[in-house]
Amino acid sequence: MDKPPRTFWQIWNMSFGFLGIQFGWGLQLANMSSIYEYLGANADKIPILWLAAPLTGLIVQPIIGQASDHTWGPLGRRRPYFLVGAILSSMALVLMPRSSALWMAAGLLWVLDASINISMEPFRAFVADLLPESQRNRGFAMQSLFIGLGAAIASGLPYLLTNIFHVTETHLAGTIPLTVRLSFYIGAATFLGAVLWTVLTTKEYPPDNLAEFQKQKTERKGLGAGAREILRSIREMPRTMRQLAWVQICTWLGLFCMWLYFPVAVARNVFGAADTTAPQYSAGVEWAGVCFGMYSLVCFAFSFLLPALARQFGRKATHSLCLICGGLGLLSVVAIHNKYLLLFSMVGVGIAWASTLSMPYSILAGSLPSGKTGVYMGIFNFFIVIPEITASLGFGWVMGHLLNNNRIVAVVAGGIFFILAAMLTFRVEDLYDLQDSSSSLPGDAVAVKS
Repeated sequence: MDKPPRTFWQIWNMSFGFLGIQFGWGLQLANMSSIYEYLGANADKIPILWLAAPLTGLIVQPIIGQASDHTWGPLGRRRPYFLVGAILSSMALVLMPRSSALWMAAGLLWVLDASINISMEPFRAFVADLLPESQRNRGFAMQSLFIGLGAAIASGLPYLLTNIFHVTETHLAGTIPLTVRLSFYIGAATFLGAVLWTVLTTKEYPPDNLAEFQKQKTERKGLGAGAREILRSIREMPRTMRQLAWVQICTWLGLFCMWLYFPVAVARNVFGAADTTAPQYSAGVEWAGVCFGMYSLVCFAFSFLLPALARQFGRKATHSLCLICGGLGLLSVVAIHNKYLLLFSMVGVGIAWASTLSMPYSILAGSLPSGKTGVYMGIFNFFIVIPEITASLGFGWVMGHLLNNNRIVAVVAGGIFFILAAMLTFRVEDLYDLQDSSSSLPGDAVAVKS
């Protein structure tokens, strides 16, 4: 069907739920490594404790994508999954900071990641469902905007509660600080509220032929049929998607190196904390949250520029240059001993993060067959979770045997992966460019009320 262009506020509403989703991711990424250390984990054990995240994504996202492709009901196709995932995620966020043992925190991370994935995966297909090709850059950039804003606030919440709202508590060994607990509670409320906003303000298009859709749904009913469709889709993966896979793998290896070790690297290498009970440790972890907030704010601001940059330079060149900025930002960390200079490193990371959340998906969406957007967006997630599984299973050994548990070196390795991803981007075929290389890129079309 012909999809009418959407107004700015319609695109805003359909993307607003990502603000809440990113509260879940932002709190997790900025605090889980330190939560594990608060509960007694050593540095070389942290990667394996993060294994819950990629395994749940590997399993849940293609299943949810395939299921949402074949769903239609009172709430539409994708929105039922937004809502269920938000409710489960909010419950997990409330319980996570109440963990009293490592096994409890690791188990809740499984639940939290599975729930976030239920909400998040259909959001990528949501943009492709509702927007014409001429507005997809803008739609994915709007998601990046909310991801950046949500992560900026979520990552900095413990710091804000300590230094702005003066929340204090005597911290005992083996416990999670009050500021972290309160941050997770705030995140739970924000997650549910933001997703509800999108569910209530944005309607979906029904299938072109509802009777035929219901017939196909009946024929494909059951786990076996769903699994066969996912496997068939993997075999028939579009060429552009295969090329983007290597870009994603290297990009996310770099991101996971940063997320796994940057907070504790700041606490130990920049603030000089000897152990988790030292005041410098909590201060360092909180400052790392501020740094994560910085790159998220840059992501938020830079997202406004991405559609114009992609139109001017092309999506591939734009993404490659952004990744180089991120790589240089992480490489610079090794030479920094002043906490404020870390904020400048995060500017480059924020530019790369904004592009990573939009350009690959914009390129991918134009290469996908009709009616299979959800399942292919879920499969595309493989190239995020495979590097995370690799990091979770293998990087603990690398830390213990090769890097002598030097967390700063691990962060620098992330910068090297970013640079490699930038080089691989140039070999990707963007089908929109191939179809009309003389035309300007989409994403800056003026919307009219529909």
